[in-house]
Amino acid sequence: MKRGIWLGAIALIFAFAALVIVRGNGAALFSGRRAMAHARQLMRLGPRTPGSEASVKAADYIRSQLEREGWEVTTERFAYAGVPLANVIAKRGEGPIVIVGTHYDTRPIADRDPDDRTVPVPGANDGSSGVAVLLELARVLDSEATEGMQVWLAFFDAKCSGEVANWEWAVGSRNLAQRLVNQPGQRPEYVIIIDMVGGSDPTFHYEWSSSLWLQEKLWGLAHELGYEERFVHRFKHHVISDHTPFLQTGTEAAILIDMDYPYWHTQRDTLDKLDAQSLQRVGRLLQTWLEGEPLATRAVSR
Repeated sequence: MKRGIWLGAIALIFAFAALVIVRGNGAALFSGRRAMAHARQLMRLGPRTPGSEASVKAADYIRSQLEREGWEVTTERFAYAGVPLANVIAKRGEGPIVIVGTHYDTRPIADRDPDDRTVPVPGANDGSSGVAVLLELARVLDSEATEGMQVWLAFFDAKCSGEVANWEWAVGSRNLAQRLVNQPGQRPEYVIIIDMVGGSDPTFHYEWSSSLWLQEKLWGLAHELGYEERFVHRFKHHVISDHTPFLQTGTEAAILIDMDYPYWHTQRDTLDKLDAQSLQRVGRLLQTWLEGEPLATRAVSR
């Protein structure tokens, strides 16, 4: 009798654990811990400056993880200032295109560092956090989210070298944005960029150049999820980043970025500054957004 009670209790424990990991519709929930594992793998490569061996290995790692999750993966190879570069693009679904993007490169010089501004930035938050979120999103995104649209997960090279040796900002995203605008049927409906989303105490404000309707919808959803302390309905920063080239081609775009991250462009942007809960909040927001038919939501709002 007692043995049967114990077995029943154990079965209930396992059933509860399964509910924590899997939602009622059978789709997986975003895991901040899994995302953190991706960030850890990237950081082991060292600074991922454009054209470096670490950059090549990072692109290979990103591609392998996306292929493992069954996404159609392409590598967009190009060059800038004689340096070979690569964007990695994962695609799934049919219909209008929605791009969620980030960058995987790191800044060649820590020009905001209080001690040594000649060394590269390690790039934990500024380069690894966004990649970590999107790779975990690739694992958990419900197939129903791509039944009426194409979701592209874009990993851009050469975002962070702006104003170093006469480089532009956002080279990788500019290459994609300019290519898509000239291809019939390839212009995205909108683009969401995430960057520096994994700090231990992030705050996300509206960004001045981003599409307002997109920010209002994203921040509103964040509040519904209980993240109102992190997502502030107030403008604070103007940023040139991977959303900028898309805006310049007339595409709706917005960036989710913690510009108050204290270790930005310093050699202190290291793995210990990342927080799994921060990654999980942003990942859950994007998963809920994409699985909630955002194109239909947009059509009603405009």
